[in-house]
Amino acid sequence: MIIKMNASLTTKMTKKTTRRTFFGTLAVASISTSLFARGTVAFPPIRQITRGPGFHWFGYYDKLQFSPDNRFVLSNKVSFEHRSPTAEDVIEVGMVDLQEQDRWIPLGTTRAWNWQQGCMLQWLPGTESRVIWNDRDQDRFVSHILDVKTGDKQTVPAPIYALSPNGKEAVSCDFARVADCRPGYGYAGIRDRYFDDMAPAESGITHVNLETGQEKLVVTHQQLARTGEVASNLPGSKHHAYHLLCSPDGKRMILLHRWTQPGGGHLTRLITTAMDGSDLRIIIPNGYASHFIWRDSTHILSQAKGWLGNSEWGNFLFQDRDGGIVEEVGKGVLDSGGHFTYLRNKEWILNDTYPKSAQRFQTPHLFHINSNRRIDLGEFSSPPAYKGEWRVDTHPRLSRDEGLVCIDSPHTEQGRQLYLIDIREVN
Repeated sequence: MIIKMNASLTTKMTKKTTRRTFFGTLAVASISTSLFARGTVAFPPIRQITRGPGFHWFGYYDKLQFSPDNRFVLSNKVSFEHRSPTAEDVIEVGMVDLQEQDRWIPLGTTRAWNWQQGCMLQWLPGTESRVIWNDRDQDRFVSHILDVKTGDKQTVPAPIYALSPNGKEAVSCDFARVADCRPGYGYAGIRDRYFDDMAPAESGITHVNLETGQEKLVVTHQQLARTGEVASNLPGSKHHAYHLLCSPDGKRMILLHRWTQPGGGHLTRLITTAMDGSDLRIIIPNGYASHFIWRDSTHILSQAKGWLGNSEWGNFLFQDRDGGIVEEVGKGVLDSGGHFTYLRNKEWILNDTYPKSAQRFQTPHLFHINSNRRIDLGEFSSPPAYKGEWRVDTHPRLSRDEGLVCIDSPHTEQGRQLYLIDIREVN
């Protein structure tokens, strides 16, 4: 479907007018009042932007979900919940028009998706109207690039994981292997070619040229398993790498190197390399690393355990070099289990929590670094059915102007849907 996009439609309203528009399509009856206030704590305004039939979600927090003019919000749409995807399951990809009563606009379909990250649907950096997502074409994973304004579409013969800021290249992983090692993050439909090999030399991280379609293996699982000290690297430990993110200057990438353990679970190292796989640096070597974000092209904020005398998990700022820790961030205030985004000249961090308390509340929040101050943006109850592989993390994502936060949540009887939180007056 071709979408007529007009930059002049991007409104520049006063705060009062914007607030009225923000609530214009809000179904108040479907929103718990606890989202707006908890005792004396007032939460910012929230607006539901997707509804049935069907369930909607976006996935991860480090992708461009909003169009450059903030008018369109990307989303996946599925007809079922509470089970693993199969090779036959096809979902729809589309976007919500925030200026036309949150109208759903279908863009295409995919057979390569998971509950945590969808199909890597996102806007292509540096473009006004092009989006990209992964799909499966018979026995291979591919990616589609669609211009939502003209309808022009091209297929790249490789999937993508993270895009470079230049919009011309990407890095990717072996999604079939990830599906075997970490359900909820890989794709169904293609069996791991190296299923019986614990650390294959033929698979790993690839570099994808989006203009030519060329895919090149740059970091292998074998290389990761043999580089540096790999704690508890047992004969039955199966190595895999994913959770990729390119640096803001496009020169380097982060990857998580994980290897399974006999009793279940895995250990994790945070590693950076140049985009061609050279200059590999082990930033977190001890096996305890999790969610992360680039602060800038030389620093990484990551959840980690066992640093600066802490035996528990915390949030630590690392230099992009071997052993390059700088400081702990937000100890006891910034949640150590959420998903990070820097904003407002990197003076603030957007984050969230996993379900907590008997009500299983998930709490997106802002954290002001210099004052060590946290501002909760709402409490969203996650029903007990949303656990494990098909849980719904809120994964807060920023609009391009940093005025809105979009989250996934199943807190109403409508299942997983998208919600906007207006943070323009939060300070």
